[in-house]
Amino acid sequence: MSVGGIFVNAKMNQTSTTTSKPAIVISSSDLDRIERFLDREPSSAVTEALTEELSRASVLDSEDMPANVVTMNSHVRCIDELTGQIFETTLVYPGSSDPKHTKAVSVLAPFGSAILGLSVGQSISWKVPGGRELRLRVLEVRPVSD
Repeated sequence: MSVGGIFVNAKMNQTSTTTSKPAIVISSSDLDRIERFLDREPSSAVTEALTEELSRASVLDSEDMPANVVTMNSHVRCIDELTGQIFETTLVYPGSSDPKHTKAVSVLAPFGSAILGLSVGQSISWKVPGGRELRLRVLEVRPVSD
C-alpha cells in the first residue's frame, strides 16, 4: 500500500521481516502520530509489523533527532544490497496527498515500516511475497522542504 504517490518498484510489497533487526530511533512526535493512525487501522500483518518496529525503537524528542535518521516526511535513498537496485522515496503518513510527495510511500506500507528509524549506513532484511528477501541499506536521508 503506497499513499500519496507511487513507489519506485512495485516489488516492494513486503509482508514480514527476518530476524536481523538493527537498532532504530524515532521521534516522540512521529511515534504519537503513527500510534494514532494505528489505533484507527484494522489489524493486519503490516500494522502488526509496524507496531513491533515501534516497540523496539529508542524514542527521542524531535529536536534531539540525528539528521541522518529516517523520520516521517524525509526523503530517503536506499539500495537493495542483494540486487544493487536503488530506490528513492519520501516516507509519509497515511492519506498524504501532497504533490511534493510524487514518489511517496506510507509508513503503513511494508517498505515504510522497514525503513522508519534507520540511519544512513544501516541495513534491514525484509521478505517480499514469494519468499524473496531484500536487504535494504539507507544511503541518504534528507528532510523534505516545506
